[in-house]
Amino acid sequence: MLSTRDTELATAAAECVSKTHEALAEFLGEGQTLAQVDAFVERTLTKLDCKSCFLGYKVRGHPPFPSHSCLSLNECVVHGTHDMHAQPLKEGDIFSIDIGVRHKGWIGDAAWTYIIKSGDDVAYSLLRCGRESLRVGINAMQPGRPLIDWARAVQKCVESDFGFFLVRGLGGHGYGRTLHAPPFISNVVPSYPGEWNEAWKTFRPGMLIAVEPMIAVSTTEIVSTGTAWPIYTGDGSRSVHYEADVLITPEGPVNLTHALFDLPDIVG
Repeated sequence: MLSTRDTELATAAAECVSKTHEALAEFLGEGQTLAQVDAFVERTLTKLDCKSCFLGYKVRGHPPFPSHSCLSLNECVVHGTHDMHAQPLKEGDIFSIDIGVRHKGWIGDAAWTYIIKSGDDVAYSLLRCGRESLRVGINAMQPGRPLIDWARAVQKCVESDFGFFLVRGLGGHGYGRTLHAPPFISNVVPSYPGEWNEAWKTFRPGMLIAVEPMIAVSTTEIVSTGTAWPIYTGDGSRSVHYEADVLITPEGPVNLTHALFDLPDIVG
């Protein structure tokens, strides 16, 4: 179990992420570049007494992550960078933004997806699917239940109820004073022995878990350019990314980033 003080600090870090997204929802608009959006994130984090925990993040064999936030556009699933391309945002773009902060020694890490100005029916359905899959998945994260309950709920929502696809090979994770910690949280039920060795471990009070459905229109496959970032859908179809910070308590899951559900789908 977390101490009362640690719970307060973890909650405060998550709230900084929520506040950054709230500021972004007012700021985002057609004609902005990814570099301008990332600069806005940097300024907002500074005002909130935070630092990005993504900037300079290292994965062995790959260059340090170059941006303050992950800026993933349309077919980019996750890990998009501010220098991915220079073209400005345009009407109809699907824009997923992942914010990770370090605040007083604790991490907050959550993503949300927006449509720039207006979209088509598929785009709106993708965003509804992302929101709903996150909601039902969090409800399934009950203390004493296996981690696979999350995947069962999310996969049913995305692939059976909405008819979209969860990308394979990516998932959520534990966090706290570090950005990534055990356990790994798959978004899909394992299809063969050993695919997800932690699936039958249980949610325990005191766990902090960042859960994050990553959904594509028409594929489960992902590709990259040879580095850890950016990562794209295998067939070039559009995608969304939603992520929440969840504290497991004896009474059930508490979404520390619950304020994100009040954000608009359409910005700009």
